[in-house]
Amino acid sequence: MTDPRQPDLPFPPQEQRPPGDTGSMSPHPHDEMRDYVGSGLLEGKVALVTGGDSGIGRAVAIAFAKEGADVAIAYLNEHDDAHHTARLIEKAGRRYLLLPGDLAQEAHCADIVARTVQELGGLDILVNNIATQNPNTDLATLNTQQWLTTFAVNVHSFFWTTRAALPHLGRGSAIINTASVNGLRGNKTLVDYSATKGAVIAFTYALAQQLVERGIRVNAVAPGPVWTPLIPATMDEEKAARFGDHTMFGRPAQPDEIAPSYVFFAAERLSSYYTGEVLGPTGQVLPG
Repeated sequence: MTDPRQPDLPFPPQEQRPPGDTGSMSPHPHDEMRDYVGSGLLEGKVALVTGGDSGIGRAVAIAFAKEGADVAIAYLNEHDDAHHTARLIEKAGRRYLLLPGDLAQEAHCADIVARTVQELGGLDILVNNIATQNPNTDLATLNTQQWLTTFAVNVHSFFWTTRAALPHLGRGSAIINTASVNGLRGNKTLVDYSATKGAVIAFTYALAQQLVERGIRVNAVAPGPVWTPLIPATMDEEKAARFGDHTMFGRPAQPDEIAPSYVFFAAERLSSYYTGEVLGPTGQVLPG
């Protein structure tokens, strides 16, 4: 794998309009799993990855494809990124399905599940990964609409999509939720985002207990800072340039470094005794 530690911080000054795109990032993230070699861990499976157009979602989708899965990608409107990810899935020899639209809408969450099952022939793995954030340093100025939007995208979409998926998931299936280090310890500039990620962790714990008798495993990955389009699209130039410098590695993670955690949870051969777990590739030592 290309050395993810290069280039060193600070990154060049940059800002984007949300939701951001990979092509405008400098440096480009490592998110294509170029040197990853699959071993058939997900052969014949069908996966649905929300937020699968770029960043962690892209790396996960490609890793799943290299392990033998067909992959549906749900995303908002980042069509260039989504089509690039689709080409890489196809290059890995697997089928893809692109599902653009607003996952903050209940009906669309149900629709992406229905289309995945209809067009790819079933559903075995659900990755709830889509997220939004908007930094704020004063709760008094955090407006209700931002609070509701953050919860609709980061929590409600997980609930709606999972509920729609459950009738199609069988024994050996896996649900993987993307949480965050901010859901474990909070973040004073991301109060609403931190609250949603704490909710995702609790949702994971509770649902794992509910579904264990059906043989469906439910786990979460809670990354620390990761270099994805969300960062220059939601942070100012100064914060983006120094993003991740507080970690023990002195840099953010690359999506390629996070995706194997999802492969681990998706593959029953590797994680058949894991449910209700939160795996934290945070680059930091956390209490508890």
